Amino acid sequence: MSEKISLRNRFIQTISTIDKDMTWYFDSHIHLSDPAYVSDIEFILKQMEYLKIKACCVSMDYNNSLQTLDLAEKSDLVLPFIGIHPEYANDEIENMSNLIEDNHDHISGIGEIGLDPTYVNQNDDAKKQNNVFETLLSYAEKFNKPVSIHSRKSLDDVFQIMTSYNTKHALLHWFDGNKKQLQRAMDMGFFVSYGPVMIYANDKQTLLSKTDESQILVETDGPVRFSKCFEMKLGQISFIPSVIFSASKILGKSFDEMTSLLEKNSNSFLGI
Repeated sequence: MSEKISLRNRFIQTISTIDKDMTWYFDSHIHLSDPAYVSDIEFILKQMEYLKIKACCVSMDYNNSLQTLDLAEKSDLVLPFIGIHPEYANDEIENMSNLIEDNHDHISGIGEIGLDPTYVNQNDDAKKQNNVFETLLSYAEKFNKPVSIHSRKSLDDVFQIMTSYNTKHALLHWFDGNKKQLQRAMDMGFFVSYGPVMIYANDKQTLLSKTDESQILVETDGPVRFSKCFEMKLGQISFIPSVIFSASKILGKSFDEMTSLLEKNSNSFLGI
């Protein structure tokens, strides 16, 4: 407990040095409504305020989407995305559809949605994932909302489905494809995001260097834990400046140039 208090005190002591006129940072994909953050959420929201970080807060299922909407009521820095993750494709799609219909004026986007064969255990699981994914894509188009897409081990299937939908405000979060798939994502107009893993993973750094600069976003995907320099700590939104710094070095830009580029890209993704 004393270590946590010490960290908070150091944060409070340093926030006065932050330039209040600086560009906004964006975390394009984080699960702030996850139970892992509940005990610290007030501190996190204050941290976002002082560090000038806006967060696309994605959801996993219907109940978690309700929690995301409640969290967005507490801070306008929380940009609420609601949806059904492929792990929860058995969730009642009608409830989610009604939630989107009732809150489309208040949400920033639809997500986290997508495909993932990891969660296919029975014959009809893949069919359910596809149905949920396409249903929620249809709502995103109906209400002109951006989408945050989960595509682990399913990029080619996602590409195929998305040929029937608008990809100009679609994010392939935590992009983990090969160079050929990256090029297809660029050609289709997707945004792709890179997170803390990029700081120490050569393959992610190579992918970033080959990504169209206008289609790059950054994320944490917290509460995922990260190894190496992060020592398996819980993913925090405060990691974002480090991710931006790493990206700036890989792309040969100053930190301020990278921040401005990412703010522009994030607003474009969000349709702002």
